[in-house]
Amino acid sequence: MKTFCKTALCAVGMGCAFAALAQASAAPAQAQWKLATGYRAESFHTRNLVQFAQEVEAASSGVLRIEVFANNTLAKLADIPAAVQSGKAQAGETIMTSLVADMPIAGADAVPFVVHSYADARRMWSLQRPLIEGHFARKGLIALYAVPWPPQGLFSIAPVKSAADFKGTRMRTYNPGTVRIAELLGATPVDVPMVEVNKALGAGQLDSMIASALTGVENQVWGQIRQYYGIDAWFPKNIVFVNQQAFDALPTATRQAVIKAAAEAETRGWAMSEAVAQESVAELQRKGIKVDRPTAELNAELKRLGERFSREWLRSVGGEANQLFIPYYTQR
Repeated sequence: MKTFCKTALCAVGMGCAFAALAQASAAPAQAQWKLATGYRAESFHTRNLVQFAQEVEAASSGVLRIEVFANNTLAKLADIPAAVQSGKAQAGETIMTSLVADMPIAGADAVPFVVHSYADARRMWSLQRPLIEGHFARKGLIALYAVPWPPQGLFSIAPVKSAADFKGTRMRTYNPGTVRIAELLGATPVDVPMVEVNKALGAGQLDSMIASALTGVENQVWGQIRQYYGIDAWFPKNIVFVNQQAFDALPTATRQAVIKAAAEAETRGWAMSEAVAQESVAELQRKGIKVDRPTAELNAELKRLGERFSREWLRSVGGEANQLFIPYYTQR
């Protein structure tokens, strides 16, 4: 009897063990993603990324955990797409205009004076996204969402009344589009990453820059900059993307959670951008920077510059640019 009971208990115990093992095998394995961005942890883009990561982890019941690496700590901003392609990072964020060498259509973000408002920028993105997704697919990447920076204004250490005031000065640039704008204005382009703007200004290396009011606030440019003109030159977007293999390895429900959280992050990010734009202009004024609209002369010159830039860009990009701009202008 003792032998029978012992054997029965052993069988029950083994059954429980097998059941626990089966349950463990059926449970989805936890995935860990690294998401690289070149922007500060305090940036509204990065805060949006962190919330996106938290929502994915919650929606997937911990199946996917995304760790955000801010401020170039995992990969420098320019190297993030390659890092995601190689698998060094499973996901990343970069400014879309940095992708123009491999996908010229991404440069539509920096064609000046085409997009004049957040509503225009949303319409541009709806037309641009399928083209970007096609390029990404060929690179083994998936676009998750995009969020614009506030509109680009003109910062200057001295008043600017016309394009002639730029000749012989130094303008901060950060991509081929801004380099060409500096050249068309007669200024010398100076390549300066956003995080080094204040340092460059303090060293007397810059006289002007086209950037968002937020960039001016984050870099505390009021020590050197005296003027800010709301020219709304363009609305550059940051894009968040993921390695296709890493995404495909997730369970179906988790992939759906990522897509849903990305859509919510895009909606939230656009609202954050608009709010930050207004707050930043007000902060520049509080810090003593004169905020103004461009003179009629400068406005007309900038418009002509934009038209020239657009023609050059269309010629350089070719047919794909027409796929974007023709519907953009005809579907107003």
